[in-house]
Amino acid sequence: MIQIGLRAHDYGKLPPEQLADILADYHPESIQLALSKALDPSPGPGALSPGYARRIQKIFERQNISIAVLGCYINPIHPERDEREKALRSFEEHLRCAGDFGCALVGTETGSLNANCSFHPDTQNEQTFDLFCKSAERLLNCAEKCGSIAAIEPVAYQHTISSIEKMQALIERFPTPALGIIWDPVNLMPVDGLRESQQSFFTRTMDAFGDRIMAIHAKDFRMENGRKKGDLPAGTGDFDWPVFLKLLIERKPNIDILLENTRPATARSVIAFLREKAAEAAAG
Repeated sequence: MIQIGLRAHDYGKLPPEQLADILADYHPESIQLALSKALDPSPGPGALSPGYARRIQKIFERQNISIAVLGCYINPIHPERDEREKALRSFEEHLRCAGDFGCALVGTETGSLNANCSFHPDTQNEQTFDLFCKSAERLLNCAEKCGSIAAIEPVAYQHTISSIEKMQALIERFPTPALGIIWDPVNLMPVDGLRESQQSFFTRTMDAFGDRIMAIHAKDFRMENGRKKGDLPAGTGDFDWPVFLKLLIERKPNIDILLENTRPATARSVIAFLREKAAEAAAG
């Protein structure tokens, strides 16, 4: 039906054995693992190896937790060339070792012309899209050689790939199966709100590139003063979970749904809420 997972770094930066023990208490099916944010010590640049990856994979496997996504969130259009190069090399390193973690996906957002990925007025222009495509081409070539998937997460307003249409344009430019998508529907909603129903938005997204969607990020939102506040735990805002989960069950069964903006204090209630709504959607 559905598989619910956690972002590992939301539960501390810890030695892998200790982190796996903590996460196991919530009974997730999977995790998103950002090595630099979640593991202590974390591997530095150039330190990843198949042996290291297999060790980490086995630690979580003993707790019946699979690694669904390796988080390597970079700014692929960083305004400083040297910093951009470091980021791309890190992502390539993750792609080379992803299979040894038992994982196909390495995930990133698509960046901004500001180093910290905040809003920049020129991020949406054609030249910036072309710059992103240069980085994407390099990463996709690496992914193809390694049998991995570069998983792109579109984000409205401030990032290079900021809409359904921009994501479609990227797929048209790179029709390779090495390009996947992490779908965070709240992140993809316009910051000034939808001009259509949530059901229409979900269906339109799935129709546009549902075959490329490899994992889901789950959180919630409210509109406040005409702007989206999109950093709430799932089930605590205005997101239409019954409609969304029914669509996933029908069209992407058993996809990993990875919770965001959920901490130890809220994780159990959020997991229970999603499982309840998923059961209702499946029965209905």
